[in-house]
Amino acid sequence: MPSLIDIRRRIRAVKSTQQITKAMKMVAASKLRRSQERVVGARPFANQMLRVLNSLATRVEQKTHPLLDPRETKRAGGKVMLIVVTGDRGLCGSFNSNVIKQAGGFVVGDPDREVALGLVGRKGRDFFARRGFEVLYQQVNLFGKLRYEDAQDVAQSAIESFVGGQVDAIYLVYNEFKSVMQQRVVLERLLPIAKLVAEADENEVEAEIDYLYEPGPQQIFDTLLPRHVEVQIYRALLESNAAFFAAQMAAMDAATKNAAEMIDTLTLNMNKVRQAAITREIIEVVSGAQEQ
Repeated sequence: MPSLIDIRRRIRAVKSTQQITKAMKMVAASKLRRSQERVVGARPFANQMLRVLNSLATRVEQKTHPLLDPRETKRAGGKVMLIVVTGDRGLCGSFNSNVIKQAGGFVVGDPDREVALGLVGRKGRDFFARRGFEVLYQQVNLFGKLRYEDAQDVAQSAIESFVGGQVDAIYLVYNEFKSVMQQRVVLERLLPIAKLVAEADENEVEAEIDYLYEPGPQQIFDTLLPRHVEVQIYRALLESNAAFFAAQMAAMDAATKNAAEMIDTLTLNMNKVRQAAITREIIEVVSGAQEQ
């Protein structure tokens, strides 16, 4: 049985850890509120961007564009790029491991598919880079002060790899923020952009008014499609950032509660040890008095 001093020392250590986890929970909660506001603000813009492209695609006869070019990913020399969005830090439960697991399943899921990686976030970079995977792009320390320019850098690298023929398709895996207690791992295709006209309702197409465009629809596509990729990546980064703080807040709350339970258990053991020591001393005093 440990001594009384050892138990007291351990209680002090657990209390210090509890103060740290409680402070981290409060910081994560504060940052989550701001991140959640940014996500809520970005979603309508991303959805409206998709509706505008749908509307334009239904009215344009020539919808050819490099970012709309479907390619056969299983052809000879074909390659797919997977952009993995993880956090730069840990202490967030299974937030990073869920994304890494999903990405690993995608990489090994099809033996005939060659996959290269684009890594956003320190945890994903550290995991995959050490294991010899081919990495076309990596970026860390984005989430300390996340900006739209960061999404533009990631999008530019993805577009150049796709248009330049290095890869035939680009997928994106990240944590989507659903609520404070729930995050969902999402795997979606980023490039080539799906044929938008297929997503529109035929009845809606017939009922819509034909517009005149200035500049022409092709010039609008040249501007909007790269911007669409940037917006979708930016939304994914915002979703992942908010989901990270939600996961960290939940993890630190659980750690704080576990520390409180451990303190209670250690305090009970300390009282038992102290009571046993007092009882032993009383027995020794009584025994000495009887001998006299």
